[in-house]
Amino acid sequence: MNKLKIPKNHSGISKTLRLPENIVEEAQNLADLKNLSFNRTIISLLEFALENIDDADKTALNKNK
Repeated sequence: MNKLKIPKNHSGISKTLRLPENIVEEAQNLADLKNLSFNRTIISLLEFALENIDDADKTALNKNK
């Protein structure tokens, strides 16, 4: 299984997300544990998820590019 790697800073755009409380709490706990911002932690989790997406979904996404 792949391991989560949390890179340094980035530049990007602003988006607003509504997240379930339990996900926010777990992500914040991880951020606190790693001494990172909540935002950096969420970005790392999303990057990991997108890099490890189901093959069928990955194929579908690549067709839309």
